[in-house]
Amino acid sequence: MKEGLKKILASISLFFSNTKNRRLIYIVLIFLIALGNFLYSGLARKTFVFYSYIGEHLVVEDRMLHRSFDREENIRRYVEEALLGPASPDLVLLFPRETRLSSFMFRGGTVYADLTESAVLPSQGGWNVFRSLLTLNEGIRRNFSYVNDVRIFIGGNEAFSEEFRLIFANSADNSRTSP
Repeated sequence: MKEGLKKILASISLFFSNTKNRRLIYIVLIFLIALGNFLYSGLARKTFVFYSYIGEHLVVEDRMLHRSFDREENIRRYVEEALLGPASPDLVLLFPRETRLSSFMFRGGTVYADLTESAVLPSQGGWNVFRSLLTLNEGIRRNFSYVNDVRIFIGGNEAFSEEFRLIFANSADNSRTSP
């Protein structure tokens, strides 16, 4: 038994004495450390769509949001971040600054988000409410593949339910923009 252990230790020391093997081990260790850092960082990349003041150009912003093991919490963070507006001052808010998330639920693949009544007021760029809600709806569907339906309420009343059902009737078509 001791002789077998000695042979194993001798082969390991011979393996580490070779500089090519050491370099390979260093590369594997660096890779494992980077992978561990990525997996335990607690951040996830999400995309947000906003519009520019000049024209109606779509601009996509990438943001790193804190990740949770709770799907509902992840979607809630996304919606709250979208309500804050764009990071660039050259882009238009989707909703007025006073708009907040009143209540939020994710049940059975469906998102239920209730925004405060200030969401019906025109935003600073003059975009209509339908376009802002459609952009938010598309963003939720694009960033969270496990979401089947999004129901957005304003002040407790469901907004544009029939229009959204017609737009998203084909589940493969989640990238339409407003007319």
